[in-house]
Amino acid sequence: MPSTSSRANRGWWDGNADDYQVEHGEFLRDSGFVWGPEGLDEAEAHLLGEVRGRRVLEIGCGAAQCARWLVTRGAQVAAFDLSYRQLRHSQRIDLDTGSHVPVMQADAEALPFAADAFDLACSAYGALPFVADPQAVFREVRRVLRPGGRFVFSVSHPVRWAFPDDPGPRGLTSDRSYFDRTPYVERDERGTPTYVEHHHTLGDWVTLLVAAGLTVTGLVEPEWPEGHERVWGGWSPLRGRHLPGTAIFSCANI
Repeated sequence: MPSTSSRANRGWWDGNADDYQVEHGEFLRDSGFVWGPEGLDEAEAHLLGEVRGRRVLEIGCGAAQCARWLVTRGAQVAAFDLSYRQLRHSQRIDLDTGSHVPVMQADAEALPFAADAFDLACSAYGALPFVADPQAVFREVRRVLRPGGRFVFSVSHPVRWAFPDDPGPRGLTSDRSYFDRTPYVERDERGTPTYVEHHHTLGDWVTLLVAAGLTVTGLVEPEWPEGHERVWGGWSPLRGRHLPGTAIFSCANI
């Protein structure tokens, strides 16, 4: 049975996918692998290593921009998202560009794939900030990765939790505890959750990954690049010069 978080976030993303793609589609590109609002591009970062001929799973793919880029680099890709409406945008892009990315609707806490099916798994802000049990996701990722396979994922940097989600000066002053793990929840007039985001400290993420049997091999905190003036929600040049906005974990199934 889907968790409260899954039900809420599936509805939220189905309702907001159109606006999201209008607002961010140009930055993400129809075929492009951007790790976060700082604009770190996999084409330059090479965090996944060589992908040609590799079997790659994208977790929480949205409109599958990252998966589409991986296909152009010779990878064999499967991608999924919780939101049906986001996947419809993937189909739209395929029709517009003549590309084809195999996508499906699924929940990251119960992956519909066989064991040892993939060489690589990746996720750029997909699924993990929104699931109630990230360790369940990590166990599933380890199950579907072959021995020696790698998993790289990005999430909002945990330190941001202690600051208002404001791109201006207000967002530079902490107003809550970094150690408060209470989820952020939006509710409708009946009190039913309509959006849920979960917080984990850096230590929490490492502990959850290790407990799931994965080995952490690297952590990247992208700096805000000079000349990048785009504001994305609470991410901005002002805040980016002072606070890390994204954390990218690299892991191995050893």
